[in-house]
Formats: sequence, C-alpha cells, structure tokens
Amino acid sequence: MEDFEDDPRALGARGHRRSVSRGSYQLQAQMNRAVYEDRPPGSVVPTSAAEASRAMAGDTSLSENYAFAGMYHVFDQHVDEAVPRVRFANDDRHRLACCSLDGSISLCQLVPAPPTVLRVLRGHTRGVSDFAWSLSNDILVSTSLDATMRIWASEDGRCIREIPDPDSAELLCCTFQPVNNNLTVVGNAKHNVHVMNISTGKKVKGGSSKLTGRVLALSFDAPGRLLWAGDDRGSVFSFLFDMATGKLTKAKRLVVHEGSPVTSISARSWVSREARDPSLLINACLNKLLLYRVVDNEGTLQLKRSFPIEQSSHPVRSIFCPLMSFRQGACVVTGSEDMCVHFFDVERAAKAAVNKLQGHSAPVLDVSFNCDESLLASSDASGMVIVWRREQK
Repeated sequence: MEDFEDDPRALGARGHRRSVSRGSYQLQAQMNRAVYEDRPPGSVVPTSAAEASRAMAGDTSLSENYAFAGMYHVFDQHVDEAVPRVRFANDDRHRLACCSLDGSISLCQLVPAPPTVLRVLRGHTRGVSDFAWSLSNDILVSTSLDATMRIWASEDGRCIREIPDPDSAELLCCTFQPVNNNLTVVGNAKHNVHVMNISTGKKVKGGSSKLTGRVLALSFDAPGRLLWAGDDRGSVFSFLFDMATGKLTKAKRLVVHEGSPVTSISARSWVSREARDPSLLINACLNKLLLYRVVDNEGTLQLKRSFPIEQSSHPVRSIFCPLMSFRQGACVVTGSEDMCVHFFDVERAAKAAVNKLQGHSAPVLDVSFNCDESLLASSDASGMVIVWRREQK
C-alpha cells in the first residue's frame, strides 16, 4: 500500500445494519494479542477452546447454522429496475428497507404476517444508488444519480432535507459516521469523497478528498476513526477521520486490481476477546470475494484469502455475518452474477463454501442479515427482494 501525506484536495408485494462495538481499536488489538499469542498469524476467528461463545451460538457447525428452510417472502414492488441495496434496520429482526433505480426507497415490515410495504419514499428524480439507516433507525440518508442526497424520517416517510452534491455530480454511495450520526460521508462520480453535516446541509471543512475514479463503496471501522473508500479504477484508499472536526486525512492506497471497480467494502472489528484481527471484505469485479487483514491504525491492508464467485461487471456487495465472532469458524455472505447467494467460511482451508441459495432470476447485488441471523434478505438486478428464513434447530 502507498503512503500519503495530508491531501489538501481534501449506487415482494408490489408496493442492518448491525450495531457494532465502539471500543478502542488499539485496546482491543492489544487484548487479543495478549490472550491469544498462540493463535496462527492472521487468524480472525475464535479458537476451538472458545466454549462460552460457542455455547451462545448453539455450538453448531457453520453448515448447520446457515441452513435455510426456504423463502419467507418475496417483495417485487421494484420489479424491472435494479435494487442495488437492501438493509435491515439496526438491532432489528423484522424491519428492512431497499432502494431502487426507479428512484424510490421502500420501508418494509415482516411481522405481523403478512409482510408488508409500510411506505415508499419518493422524491429523487433518478435512481437511488445507496442508503443507510442511522444508529437509532429514526433517520435514513439516501444518495441518487440526480446529484442529491436526501434525509428521511423513517416513522412517516417525510423528506426532512434535500442536499445537493457539492460538485453537482451523481452520488453513488453513502455511510453514516458510526459515532456521530450527524455526519454522513458520500462518494460521487467526479472522484470525490465528502463529509456532509446533515443538520446544516453543508460539507465539513477539510472533509473532502479526491480518489482516482468514481467512488463506489465506503466503510468505516467500528470506532469511526478509519474510513475506506473504493473506486471504479480498482483502488481502495484509507483515511484517518478526525472525530472532533470531521476532517479527512488520506493515509494509504491499495490497488486491488488496476481497472477493476471496487463495488463493496465491509469492515469488521472483531468484538470478541477470542478473535484477533480487524478485517475488510471487498468485491472488485474479479470473479472473487477478497478478505483483507487490517494491519495497522492507518488502514494498511494485507490480503488474507479469496473465494470464487461470479462478478465481472455488476455492483455486487457482501457482508460479514453479525454473530460470526461467537462461533468456531466465521462466515461471510455475498451476492453473485450467477443469480445465487453464497456463504463462505473464512477459516476453512479447503472447500470454504458453506451454502448457496438459489431463487433469483438475475444477478444478486446485495445481501443483509437481521440482527439475530434468523432472516436474510437479498436483492437483484431485476428488482426482486427475497427474504430467506433460516432453519430452526
């Protein structure tokens, strides 16, 4: 990875993010190293001796735990236009939202039966590329190809504020600052990342930086001190985030593969004392899902391993499973252009595939678990959202 000095240039019936620990990144790493010096280098999952955590997860194997009974519900209100993002609300089992290139966002409720679309948020004049729930789920922020971001009240679907992109460019991705939800980071088609204050509608001074291409993916670490951004030229940049001012300082650059768009970045700090290394999950149109280890406090990345999927052109996304740190073994889930949802055990040396869900009729673009992993939602390029029910043991 490259070093940087401070840079001043500072995407059913018709009709989750999970909450993570905000503990000290450094303290967590020191504690994990002190307790598990006997772990193999680069190990990112609990040891086989982690009996307490395994008991919390039912002491089942990953294959048993991620067996699914079938479809719980299908939402098709956005059919004929791609749904690039689907997300369960934070710490919520039955509420989810999805955005569509038809320009709208659907808020859905799975319980009580039958599952319903509570409301459809309309206002964007072009496709909605991305959205995010606030930590308390009362606010959603969305980005659109119409060069605006909108702030919505989830309770009644009201648009609280419309904020134009500072560069008048298509907005392609967004994420809340995990500690201060008054700040949102957006990425645009003119290669810029901006930190925006959603209360004032203005960008934060010193909170802008330029990448080498269109900004397609953003992810913070759990404490909110590191931000990663990926672009369509194949680069991932890390930024140090000033918690007091919102200023971004460019730190490192990794070229995943020159010219291969980075479509998804998912960060995970290993919140269990039985786990060791913060990690990053990346999709980059290489027909592979990539798992990186975060090796220092500037966001330097080291490739740990990769998993075979089909992705050469679509903006496919992936996630870490919410409860993975409580089991022996650890699972990640990704969409794929083969119209399937794939599960992989990141610790298994051979035959890492754990499960594959079939049911979509178009490339699967995004996946999201609810907080207890009882339900999984997936969305595809034809506009369909499938909610899958896990088998009850």
